[in-house]
Amino acid sequence: MTLDSHTCYRALKARDARFDGRFFVAVSSTRIYCRPVCTVKPPKRENCSFYPSAAAAEAEGYRPCLRCRPELAPGNASVDATSRLAQAAASLMEDCTLDEAGLDSVAAQLGITDRHLRRAFGAEFGVAPVQFAQTQRLLLAKRLLTDTALPVTEVAFASGFGSVRRFNALFKQRYRLQPNQLRQHASTSAAADVLKFELSFRPPYDWPAVSAFLGARTVAGVESVDEGCYRRTVRLEAGGKEQRGWIEVGVSQKKPALRVSVSASLAKALPPMLSRVKALMDLACHPTEVAHALGAIAKRHPGLRVPGAFDGFEVAVRGILGQQVSVAAARTVAGRFAAAFGDPIATPFAALATLFPTPQRIADLPYGRVARLGMPGARARTIVALARAVADGELVLMPNADIEATLARLRALPGVGEWTAQYIAMRALAWPDAFPHTDLGVMKALGETDAKRVLAAGDAWRPWRAYAVMHLWQSLTKE
Repeated sequence: MTLDSHTCYRALKARDARFDGRFFVAVSSTRIYCRPVCTVKPPKRENCSFYPSAAAAEAEGYRPCLRCRPELAPGNASVDATSRLAQAAASLMEDCTLDEAGLDSVAAQLGITDRHLRRAFGAEFGVAPVQFAQTQRLLLAKRLLTDTALPVTEVAFASGFGSVRRFNALFKQRYRLQPNQLRQHASTSAAADVLKFELSFRPPYDWPAVSAFLGARTVAGVESVDEGCYRRTVRLEAGGKEQRGWIEVGVSQKKPALRVSVSASLAKALPPMLSRVKALMDLACHPTEVAHALGAIAKRHPGLRVPGAFDGFEVAVRGILGQQVSVAAARTVAGRFAAAFGDPIATPFAALATLFPTPQRIADLPYGRVARLGMPGARARTIVALARAVADGELVLMPNADIEATLARLRALPGVGEWTAQYIAMRALAWPDAFPHTDLGVMKALGETDAKRVLAAGDAWRPWRAYAVMHLWQSLTKE
């Protein structure tokens, strides 16, 4: 967003949650920067400076507020090409990709030069990518020191630092605190084998509708929705090794945030794990902007999100299995698929016992073994072709990926039509303007039988057509 100082200061005085994460305010008299929703007494206007990112504020010598905790601010979604490019790079940095592979690799994954990445990143966040990544590491460490009882050494490595000495020195230099000084705020109530976090969102958030959507599409053994909580098994690559465990997500009753519980076995994979939960639950959404664009169809369910993907390959397989069959039928076959080719895992939840199979595992299978699970042979071939494309790196299914290039690669796969490509874009790519206009539910909700007329009607909801689809589907459910 353009940082108009008058608008920013008004939002700060009103503690307007719509602006949370869209800018940060730095106060010259205290040398501290805050979120616009901070509960401290608003500073004088002449003492305020406004920055597009936490990293930009820290680059000017400000340290994060211990009360509003800038590391908890929600992210930002965008349909602007340059902004999406920068956000995609930021997402990779949250996964610590920059630490392991370098800026050239990040740029290559996005299909651009590192020079173009630096230019786009500076325009969006006000700092260079390396500065942004360093701030992300420090803010994650601050969160872990405050919210968990992990030893400082583990916090340093989990946050992406190569050495404890470097972590301690940079933390003291940037925040004017020793890491142990935050331990007085750390939670001691959590079980030793569970880590707990909060992820903020901009209200409203229709958690009942989102959890019901995910619940109707859970893969047996891999996911479950029970007692208002979404749970799933997890496998992530971190530090060159596969980390396995489970997560549980629920909504806070006291603040606009989701509560996330994580098995301690995932301590070394916290950056990518938290990044994927944010994508799955669409926490970067600006609900007031979406509602304004959609108009009447969004009124019944304010704050309805577009559930994304914890694993892009998993959602893509789920989309292929859903071709021309009911949600319930696709769910049944998805459960068989996971049971046949996934890996067992022990969790404290009876419903969770399987890790979804990797694309590498499926890529080596003959079509017939997949088809035996109860699907047409052509659909089995599509799944194997998808797995090979993902395993070979030809197809990257991640939020903020290059939309047109990825859609073209998807459409080139045998058996992937426009509905499947748009569904994958809607969830795995987090493309807010995805529009599966041939979907029978969308056509029924609009009272239409002609897909071309549905496509034309969708123009009124650009660039948020994926949210329109969610509202149309929701209009068909019994409440």
